[in-house]
Amino acid sequence: MKKMLFALLFCSSGAALANSACDIPKNDFDGLYCLNKVYQEADKELNDNYKKLNLKLDSDGKRNLKSAQLSWIEERNNSCSKREANAFYVNLDCATSTTIKRSQFLQDRIRECSSSGCQNSKLEWQ
Repeated sequence: MKKMLFALLFCSSGAALANSACDIPKNDFDGLYCLNKVYQEADKELNDNYKKLNLKLDSDGKRNLKSAQLSWIEERNNSCSKREANAFYVNLDCATSTTIKRSQFLQDRIRECSSSGCQNSKLEWQ
């Protein structure tokens, strides 16, 4: 029992240290780790919103949403990353803010579908 309690305390203190490390990253790799955590959460929320909205749409709406999402992904990739001969780079700040904006757009469409009905024309990518 004491070993289990010690293991739980050790694990929970490690998690606290990891979270506090994101308050003030000590180096670029810590910063990258923290930025990636934020991006992963934004991406998860985006995917959840996409699924929720998709469930509310008719077949034309689903087709519009998928097409718009693929166009958005292409634009995000072009805006937030670049590829060179032996490397590729991703600007996680750009990817995160772009993903959050898209997720908010999808949330707005979900609210719209619930209140006044889904408008397929608003799903198209500009």
